[in-house]
Amino acid sequence: MAQLQITLVRSLIGRPENQRATVKSLGLGKLHTSVVREDNVATRGMINTVIHLVEVKEV
Repeated sequence: MAQLQITLVRSLIGRPENQRATVKSLGLGKLHTSVVREDNVATRGMINTVIHLVEVKEV
């Protein structure tokens, strides 16, 4: 299965709690940190919630 590299590029300051929790559950904390996740339905759903805060690349 494909993998996705997810990078946090926008700040969480002033964002709703559900978006903060989604970013944390993806494993991101500070700006410009990256994680590699499996490309599946659950991951895509989390990315869609915070697409305006992250950058996604296929690895």
